[in-house]
Amino acid sequence: MHKTLSSTIVEHAISVATLSRPLVDAIQRKDRDLASQVRRAISSIALNAAEAQGNAGGNSRVRFESALGSLYEAKAGIQLAIAWGYVSQAAAVEVVESMNCLGGRVFGLVRR
Repeated sequence: MHKTLSSTIVEHAISVATLSRPLVDAIQRKDRDLASQVRRAISSIALNAAEAQGNAGGNSRVRFESALGSLYEAKAGIQLAIAWGYVSQAAAVEVVESMNCLGGRVFGLVRR
C-alpha cells in the first residue's frame, strides 16, 4: 500500500539514527539509562515503519502511529539531554530538524 513511501521513510529514519549516534554516545557518558532509551526509541522508528510495509490498511496505520510515538519519545530524550547539559543545543540542531521533517512525513501517513 505505502511501500515506496514507507521505504523512503525507513531510509529517513535510518538517517536520523546515523545523525543521532554521536549525541547518543555523548549522552551515554553521562546517563546510560537515558542513552539506552533514546537509542531504543530511534531504532523503533525505523523498525515500525518497516513493519508497516508488510501490513495492510489499519494495521499499517497502527505501525506508523507507533513509529510516530517513538519519534516523539526520541526527540524528548534528546531535549532532556540538552536540558541536563549532556549535549548542546547546537550539537542537536541537525538531528532535531531531521526528526521534525520525518515526523511530518509519518504524521501524513497516520492521517491518511
